[in-house]
Amino acid sequence: MSTLRFHAIKKTLDRKPVHIEEKERRSELFGRNVFNEATMRQFLTKEAFNSVMAAMQNGTKIDRSVADHISTGMKEWAISKGATHYTHWFQPLTGSTAEKHDAFFETIGNGLAIEKFGGSQLVQQEPDASSFPNGGIRNTFEARGYTAWDPTSPAFIYGTALCIPTVFVSYTGEALDFKTPLLRALFAMDTAAVAVCKYFDKNVKKVNTSLGWEQEYFLIDSALAASRPDIVQTGRTLLGHSAAKGQQLDDHYFGSIPARALAYMRDLETECMLLGIPVKTRHNEVAPNQFELAPIFDEANLAVDHNSLLMDVMDKVSERHNFKVLFHEKPFAGVNGSGKHNNWSLSTDTGINLLGPGKTPMSNLQFLTFFINTIKAVNDNEELLRAAIASAGNDHRLGANEAPPAIMSIFIGEQLTNVLNELENVTNGKLSPQEKTDLKLNVVGKIPDVLLDNTDRNRTSPFAFTGNKFEFRAVGSTANCGNPMTVLNTIVAKQLTDFKVEVDQLIKKKEMKKDDAIFNVLREYIKNSKKILFEGNGYGEAWEKEAKKRGLSNHRTTPEALKAKVSKKSIKLFEDMGVMNKVESEARYEIEMEDYVMRIQIEGRVLGDIARNHIVPIAVQYQNRLIKNVVGLKEIYGAGFKKFAQEQLNLIEDISGHISSINSDVTRMTDERRTANLLEDFEQKAHDYCFKVKPLFDSIRYHCDKLELLVDDEIWPMTKYRELLFTN
Repeated sequence: MSTLRFHAIKKTLDRKPVHIEEKERRSELFGRNVFNEATMRQFLTKEAFNSVMAAMQNGTKIDRSVADHISTGMKEWAISKGATHYTHWFQPLTGSTAEKHDAFFETIGNGLAIEKFGGSQLVQQEPDASSFPNGGIRNTFEARGYTAWDPTSPAFIYGTALCIPTVFVSYTGEALDFKTPLLRALFAMDTAAVAVCKYFDKNVKKVNTSLGWEQEYFLIDSALAASRPDIVQTGRTLLGHSAAKGQQLDDHYFGSIPARALAYMRDLETECMLLGIPVKTRHNEVAPNQFELAPIFDEANLAVDHNSLLMDVMDKVSERHNFKVLFHEKPFAGVNGSGKHNNWSLSTDTGINLLGPGKTPMSNLQFLTFFINTIKAVNDNEELLRAAIASAGNDHRLGANEAPPAIMSIFIGEQLTNVLNELENVTNGKLSPQEKTDLKLNVVGKIPDVLLDNTDRNRTSPFAFTGNKFEFRAVGSTANCGNPMTVLNTIVAKQLTDFKVEVDQLIKKKEMKKDDAIFNVLREYIKNSKKILFEGNGYGEAWEKEAKKRGLSNHRTTPEALKAKVSKKSIKLFEDMGVMNKVESEARYEIEMEDYVMRIQIEGRVLGDIARNHIVPIAVQYQNRLIKNVVGLKEIYGAGFKKFAQEQLNLIEDISGHISSINSDVTRMTDERRTANLLEDFEQKAHDYCFKVKPLFDSIRYHCDKLELLVDDEIWPMTKYRELLFTN
């Protein structure tokens, strides 16, 4: 019997749900461990409080002398909550969060000590961060990286540490994190959107980008996960035959949440409430042991921080419940993978959702302006948007089961498609009074009624309009939302900037009225953006052929997709909008390509080890039992033994064939990997890993999975899919 596998299964079956007590209302818990507005009013001087609020709302700088007052209040609050250390909490380009803890404790001589935390420690630190990915930005002699306080995202206490959200930049000022470009993109969006809003409401002074993410994940018992070297080291199963029952019956989706999983969710939600993460929704997802949680929408920068923090909290809470959280986009073959839908919208400081229609033709024209400009932005930058969600994990998910394809397209629904068709026929130039009246009453004026029926039914669209927001569904479950949000906000900000230039030119040079100019520009955008609009099923060759005919890209792999990040067009776009310079863009491209190579390299090593050191020896062991059985039959029956041993002989041959194929494929994979590792050009190395190393994974897996069906279950070493997916 395979001791580890069956010991893990027995351990799992003996588990009981962890008892969770919820004595307080969630509204009372919410933000208790966050240095939010209410807490600042209590612990800061009036001057310090006003300074922080001005920085949060208007982006004004905080004077160093005021920073000392802020740090003092923050320290006193943190210590009163049990904190002993502080840390600058940042998001380097590893994809996870980073922190270095320093104690408030400081000696003052004569055997005495105090708790100290000054403004300089709050505002800036120099972490020992030379090992973080930098894409060649930092040379050895200037390898320092600096973290700087981001006051727009409140500090929080996690465990016994005061965590201060920060940006992370190099000695020479280039961004080394996800937050810095995001903040720049949000500023660009604010500037561009406010300028366009002035056409409709002169009182608008600020436009906020909102984000609501939906985090999908798998929960696997920790003992079962620990019994699988592939899950431990790569976050996914590299082999394993599909269980007889998967998700065919759709009986897990929105079903009753298993008791252990529910206890985990309740515990997690309590932690989230304390940290100010406004989680609201929880449910079973489509695949067995797959779940989802989603928060209330928040300002985009804060929402990105919350999601990064949440993933860390999910890991820590799972340990208390004897679970392993799998964030990988495709941890199991044959069932749905996991995404992180990014629901994106824009709202003004006057309380208007710019992607929601209003009660008047003017407010609906404003809606159409931002709606159509977003479509145009995606149409013109679909390759860059695809690059924003490219990763080794997401390559497995895109185009599989219910996940969107690698081809970027927009779903807006039949009714809104009809509205755009009406607008496409607007007269070129000044509109007649009759046409303007008909347009406002019969097209623009009726948009709210249209949206009442515009329910989203297309689950395969990578970018869909869902009533009052766009949902970017192609984002992978492990992704830092900062990456796709930086790209999306940058391309829309650039599009809005160009739109205003075009409208102003028509008003000035053609002496058009504002509405006429807006309608004329929008009409051209509709005509030029038709290729990106698609209402059908995103799967299959038919759509791929149609997409090719339309001129849409279909980059199925990460090395192909990422090239869009360093095209002349993309580099100029980021530079023009002040989001990233050429050095920063090229560094990110190199980092993401290297990350792809490293992940495939690790998976190859793990798969080779499992195949040769776990699967093949057990197959040989079982084959020896069969051979012994055949020898015994021959001793009994003599020359006629084949009549009784034919099935065993067939099994022996089949097992030999699979063993031979596994060994030869592992050898080929190892040789291809060694050859690729000698390449100095990172692009060529990524190409070879993608097209020469990775394809051998499927062949090795095929033969291992066939052996799983042939070898005695009692000695099979790897925990099977039926055990991983159906043991709660």
